[in-house]
Amino acid sequence: MPFFRPLVLLAAGSIVACAPDTGDMALVGSVERTLVEVVAPVSERLIGVAVVRGQHVQAGETLAILDPLLADADVAAAAAAVARARSGSSMAAHDYERMVQLRRRDVASEQDAERAELAREEASAGLREANARLAATQKRLDDLVLKAPVDGVIDQIPFDFGERVPAGAVVAVILSDAAPWVRVWLPERAVAGVSPGSPAEVRIDGLPGPLRGRVLDVAREPEFTPHYALTERERGHLVYQTRVGIEDGPPGLRPGTPAEVRIPLAGRAP
Repeated sequence: MPFFRPLVLLAAGSIVACAPDTGDMALVGSVERTLVEVVAPVSERLIGVAVVRGQHVQAGETLAILDPLLADADVAAAAAAVARARSGSSMAAHDYERMVQLRRRDVASEQDAERAELAREEASAGLREANARLAATQKRLDDLVLKAPVDGVIDQIPFDFGERVPAGAVVAVILSDAAPWVRVWLPERAVAGVSPGSPAEVRIDGLPGPLRGRVLDVAREPEFTPHYALTERERGHLVYQTRVGIEDGPPGLRPGTPAEVRIPLAGRAP
């Protein structure tokens, strides 16, 4: 999101340092959280908005509703097609049973019985196809009621009631309740001593004391220090993008918040 960038630039100004008192690796990065976008499946008018920014929602809770007029008509047409197909299948099955009886009495020919069986199978297939179309149209209708896929807080609602929403446009953005993490860049010399699961400390301005952290993952491929590092010397260093999860972060911790991460060297504990 655009508002992340100034905070990331600030955080990345000092990529790495070494704490003189403990020898722990001190890294500076920014807090990140999972942002989930809920998009419109089709282009329709927004006829209902059930949430406001900052509201906490549960997974499955209704967020917004798109105009169902055309989708309702499609469902009705598909339901009528199912009714016709069911009637045709029933008649074909009855004709087949009657033809079997006639064949047993040698009143009907073998070809007549085969044609009746084929007609029954075609009618049955037509009924299955009609049911599948009904299910698809019902799914499209249900999708017009946009629901929260995860627990979280409403971060953005780009459209207002009554506006036409383009297909694929974001109708709501949810800041997931999933635990936040800090993205940092681990220097090449420290990679051997850090692995997923390594303990860490996370300090955030304005919060008392350090927070418990744990390394979630370390990138397999190195990259040069991000171009916004302060010194020319640091730009030539190889670093590994690393995520450090915050295990006891407070609710509502905003993404983009600068954070300092301390990862003990091999054999140390925070």
